[in-house]
Amino acid sequence: MMKSFTSVLVLLGDRYLVVDCGGGTVDLTVHEVKLPEGHLKELYKASGGPHGSIGVDYEFEKLLCKIFGEDFIEQFKIKRPAAWVDLMIAFESRKRAAAPGRTNPLNINLPFSFIDYYKKFRGHSVEHALRKSSVNFVKWSSQGMLRMNPDAMNALFKPTVDHIVQHLLNLFQKPEVSGLKFLFLVGGFAESPLLQQAIQSNLADKCRVIIPHDVGLTILKGAVLFGLDPTIIKVRRSPLTYGVGVLNRFVEGKHPTEKLLVKDGTRWCTDVFDKFITADQSVALGETVKRSYTPAKPSQMIIVINIYCSENDNVNFITDPSVKKCGTLRLDLTGTDCPSLPTRREIQTLMQFGDTEVKAMAVDITTSKCVKAGIDFLNY
Repeated sequence: MMKSFTSVLVLLGDRYLVVDCGGGTVDLTVHEVKLPEGHLKELYKASGGPHGSIGVDYEFEKLLCKIFGEDFIEQFKIKRPAAWVDLMIAFESRKRAAAPGRTNPLNINLPFSFIDYYKKFRGHSVEHALRKSSVNFVKWSSQGMLRMNPDAMNALFKPTVDHIVQHLLNLFQKPEVSGLKFLFLVGGFAESPLLQQAIQSNLADKCRVIIPHDVGLTILKGAVLFGLDPTIIKVRRSPLTYGVGVLNRFVEGKHPTEKLLVKDGTRWCTDVFDKFITADQSVALGETVKRSYTPAKPSQMIIVINIYCSENDNVNFITDPSVKKCGTLRLDLTGTDCPSLPTRREIQTLMQFGDTEVKAMAVDITTSKCVKAGIDFLNY
């Protein structure tokens, strides 16, 4: 197993990568230490993917399907859900024992209900299925266990570990992350000696790989420290391009004719993507985007504006293939009315993107009253 380090001296200007390997996903962030106070600047938008330790569980399930049949495994999960959970818990304990230098086999307890249900389902025993199976690296133990040789267990890790390593290698090709000094491997899955060895062997020549003590608790500790000082990260990178759909004056040769809308003699282009921020744009803590919106009629009390996002930064219309609706901005004008409403009301909206969440504030320019503003990303 790789050595763990208790302390590391990180200096002003040092760049480091945090690889958070959890159960479901792997999340990567790149920071640079800035300013004498040790504040952080995010150098590249957060990335990662669904390559957590649950991928090893999926490979084990595929192995069971190969041995006992996919139809049986699906039925067993439906008919004996508690026993399926027991089986996966037994696999989890053996999964944690997998290591590069291991030579003795790993035994996985099969619940009695698995053995019993399989005999009723197929008409023959689990032992018979293993003898007839083409999977020769999994044997039957007389103690009622599946016996896997270490290479077989390591093979279950390989697809997930390969995904993580490849993602890291791709990230190191980005010019924004050049000069990285440290790689911090953290999260529950980072306890795996197989993952540690793979990252060390592929990336040790690019930066110093560090695994803190209590690697599984490191993220929790970091969350607590961040809660004590949320301003520690001064600059973030937007992972996506965010904006809304608007009408712009139609420009011949620039806008497609299918977007043309003529209203009251004026030619408009519909579905134009008005960008708030673009993907991978640096956004400072407290930085805001200002926009003004007008109700369709003076008496309108609720304005709902759809928010769109894209992984690309060069989108032009909300109908482009990479664009999707991701949320709504809701402006509640209740309580901002005055005895004589003007024919045109302007609601000035400020959106803050530099924090851990997007915040919105709004004011009615006519009355100078605050408008209730909220952004909903959860239902999309």
